Amino acid sequence: MSPEPAGIVVVGASLAGLRGAEALRRGGYAGPLTLVGAEPHRPYDRPPLSKHVLAGALEAGATRLPELAALGAVWRLGHAAIALDRVARAIRLADGTTLAYDKLLVTTGAEARPWPAETGGGLSGIHTLRGRDDAASLRSALVAGPRRVLIVGGGLIGCEAASCLRDLGLSVTLVDPNPTPLAKSLGTHVGAVIAACLRESGAAFRPGTSVQTFEGDDAGRVVRARLADGSAIETDLVIAALGATRATGWLAGAGLMADAGGVTCDAACRARAADGTACPDIYVAGDVARWPIRLYGGRLVSVEHWGNAVEQAAHAARNMLAGPDDQRAYEHLPAFWSNQFGINIKLVGLTAGAESVAVVQGSRASRRFLAVYGRAGRSIAALSFDEARWLPAYTEAILSGGAFPPITDATDQPRIETASPGFPPPRAGAPAARRPEVAHV
Repeated sequence: MSPEPAGIVVVGASLAGLRGAEALRRGGYAGPLTLVGAEPHRPYDRPPLSKHVLAGALEAGATRLPELAALGAVWRLGHAAIALDRVARAIRLADGTTLAYDKLLVTTGAEARPWPAETGGGLSGIHTLRGRDDAASLRSALVAGPRRVLIVGGGLIGCEAASCLRDLGLSVTLVDPNPTPLAKSLGTHVGAVIAACLRESGAAFRPGTSVQTFEGDDAGRVVRARLADGSAIETDLVIAALGATRATGWLAGAGLMADAGGVTCDAACRARAADGTACPDIYVAGDVARWPIRLYGGRLVSVEHWGNAVEQAAHAARNMLAGPDDQRAYEHLPAFWSNQFGINIKLVGLTAGAESVAVVQGSRASRRFLAVYGRAGRSIAALSFDEARWLPAYTEAILSGGAFPPITDATDQPRIETASPGFPPPRAGAPAARRPEVAHV
């Protein structure tokens, strides 16, 4: 009697993992299917964690994602994958068990970058915000009524948390080494708007400096941050919003092009081996994937966007079921959204490398505007601050390689002036690992 087939294993019980598994079933795959997750929870939605869960409007456990297809799958939750043997086609889990696979879908996502232990990271009261348990723990700490909250990092998570905590009436200070919040992703020309919103909300903003170390009391709880400019900030709760690293540690020694910046894929979402060849039995999707994006010259990108996780997982599943001569390239225009300080922010495209930015509707002063980013005379991204009705037109221009700015005769359009986006230069000593073009939980 021949052995039972190993089937398909999905490592990463995430949004991408769940939607990929569903796409496999919808695509006609009826064989064995196993989903492996490091966390004990079924897949859940991450965007509400830094908004509704922190605000107390939603319990962390209520973020579970709906399951849109009958999976008939085996769930291995709470046992992280710790090693991959490509020759044996097997995965080893933290509980010591081994899972064989015929094909593998890697959707392990990303992990919050922790504060270093040697500079106070082991003190209680220092939180990260990435997963469901992080959000539940932080919410409990907020309910206890901290007197002074310090947020380290002015990216999306840091800004969303600051907005939420000010709505709760908490004292907030945000420290960021850049001149404005969101400077890395949107530039200081736009980031200055968020800086004004941050300050007007009642939060203190300390730009152009960084936390060097945290100090604690005799009980081991954080009480103070020492900054690079020589000053100190008293605090009894810290949110370390330092970005994320891709969850690829379990792939060390597997012979793949994988590091803290992601797992490199080809255009069909197949993982690349260390020699650059595509692995026909290993596919990657979601935050952990580092893939070539044709619209931007085929450069490798890794994005933490909800829409990409869904679309790339479905595309990878399609290719997993297709023959070697029917592997289709993944075409996707990155996009994300954020709500903070009463503003709905939406970005379409990638701003990295932009040389100019132009406000083509509204004005920065009104905090209701649409801006377009340009490079080499072409429009590469469009950003809306409560002006989303204009986004579809600019999205089409980005996809078609339209000139920068692409639309100059729209109704009620202001006099268009271009400016430098104001992206900060790389800091000396910054991590060398590839970072996402635009990060969002």
